[in-house]
Amino acid sequence: MTWAGGPLPGYHAGVTRRWYIDDAPTTIQLRAIEELLREGGVVLLPTDTIYGLHALATNEEAVAKIVRMKGRDEAKPFIALAGSIEQLTGLGIAADPDVLRSLSEIWPAPLTAILPLREPIAASRGASSLAVRIPALDWLRELASRVGPLVSTSANQSGEAPVTNPSNLARPLHESLDAIIDGGERSGQASAILDLTGAEPRFIREGENTFTQKVWKTLRKSL
Repeated sequence: MTWAGGPLPGYHAGVTRRWYIDDAPTTIQLRAIEELLREGGVVLLPTDTIYGLHALATNEEAVAKIVRMKGRDEAKPFIALAGSIEQLTGLGIAADPDVLRSLSEIWPAPLTAILPLREPIAASRGASSLAVRIPALDWLRELASRVGPLVSTSANQSGEAPVTNPSNLARPLHESLDAIIDGGERSGQASAILDLTGAEPRFIREGENTFTQKVWKTLRKSL
């Protein structure tokens, strides 16, 4: 693993740090990423699916910055990544305990579940529900466990294709980031999205067929 500090050639000094990683950041890199996030920074991170823009899910200013970066409808909520079910309940998730137990059998996995909140937080953009996921990457769960749940949204401006390699990042986004964690090409698909706020579960976006069937089978225990 190598680290390159300082602004990238041809870009604004606003991008002050860039790390190159193999499977995971080093301990030193992880601590530096944690510090940036605690300070309200927005960081490009590879996930178990695709690259995403990340910031603390409860930091109003950091979330607002991501909204501006993406040119996003300000009322549209974000996804939040957490390190554990316990961290989600601490964030304010107020789902039925049986539903959470079923999700704990599925996670970590590429499944995003929309669940009710006790009250809105920065990442929910005023909504009384929140899309959440526990990612399959060990180091990403560790980061969330240490710093707090993270907003996670595809690294593209609204209407554009998601980014699978930092070299394809749009220049305006590149210049607005506080750091880039470059893990090379990511070939993962965006996560499945399951709405669990209504009377019946509803897939907004299905995943791979076998995985979708596994989700349904597991959830039946709590329905």
